[in-house]
Amino acid sequence: MASATDLQGILKGVLKKRFFRYGMPFLLFVVGGSFGLKEFSKLRYQFSKQSAMNPEVAEKYGVQMKKTGEVTLESEFEKIKKLDIDNWTNIRGPRPMGE
Repeated sequence: MASATDLQGILKGVLKKRFFRYGMPFLLFVVGGSFGLKEFSKLRYQFSKQSAMNPEVAEKYGVQMKKTGEVTLESEFEKIKKLDIDNWTNIRGPRPMGE
């Protein structure tokens, strides 16, 4: 039977190996990171189904929403098509330090 000093010597020898000093932490980081990303992406898709805009606020600003409470791409495109982008003037904004 091996004594405690023999086991300590074996453990020290194993810990001096490059794989256990550099490779094992790297593998644990990669594998553990994949599980962590799975949890974060699950949260992302769980909460992406909720509407980001309140229907009352959308009505106040004239945003058309679907029945599920989402802004449609077509409604925003129609609003942009109505804008006159050919006739505009460049208005200089205020400077932070003044002139």
